[in-house]
Amino acid sequence: MAISHKCFLSYHHDDQGLVDDFISEFDDAESCFITRGIRAPEDIINSDDTDYVMSQIRKRFLTDSTVTIVLIGRCTWARRFVDWEIQSSLRQPADGKPNGLMGVLLDPNADTGTPPNRLKLNIDSGYAKWWKYPSSATSLSRLIDEAFDARTDLASKISNPRERFTYNRTC
Repeated sequence: MAISHKCFLSYHHDDQGLVDDFISEFDDAESCFITRGIRAPEDIINSDDTDYVMSQIRKRFLTDSTVTIVLIGRCTWARRFVDWEIQSSLRQPADGKPNGLMGVLLDPNADTGTPPNRLKLNIDSGYAKWWKYPSSATSLSRLIDEAFDARTDLASKISNPRERFTYNRTC
């Protein structure tokens, strides 16, 4: 197995059961990535100041991660925190590189889904990609490696406009 990258997982908390299954299958059992992300209630950043929230996301959860995996459930596209996490992931810090970015359909039985707008912008630009639920740990590891490499090879294609969601959309 290849190197296990530290991956920030961005998702809608209504999908927590499927997220836990994904982590159990690919991190806990197969070690194809190391989970980073907001996982416990005490991790929630309780503020209405979006710049502060984004700085805290970067400082507390993204600093030592290299790839952001957006786990796409039914309403993930509608969540403002997902938009903020993607935007923060794509910022290039003065002392490093932006995160690689990829999307994965969270439901193993789903054939289609709606990627969040900021993820779609980066799919369209060629920086990011999204896939159905992985068929194996080996295939997921390959996809994570590809997103990791994009940080260097495709960074000029990042599309990260300043505008961001100020509220959750209705799903």
